[in-house]
Amino acid sequence: MDWEFTEDAAFLALCDGFRESGETSAIEFLANGEGAFHFLELTQNAAGEGVDLSDSDSMDNFQQEVIETLESLCNE
Repeated sequence: MDWEFTEDAAFLALCDGFRESGETSAIEFLANGEGAFHFLELTQNAAGEGVDLSDSDSMDNFQQEVIETLESLCNE
């Protein structure tokens, strides 16, 4: 992926929300309202940057990368 999503405002808001939630699992956080909202915004921004998330494999890979990044950056 050429787009650096960790610099996107939606990802930064996702990180902030994850830290503030007290949740330890990024998957659980993404499943609730605030996390889902920021993730949706991030996917929309990705599409605007030309990232093709139209098939389920691409979306799964993107979601997994976001989850792993959230847990590594925000659980410190």
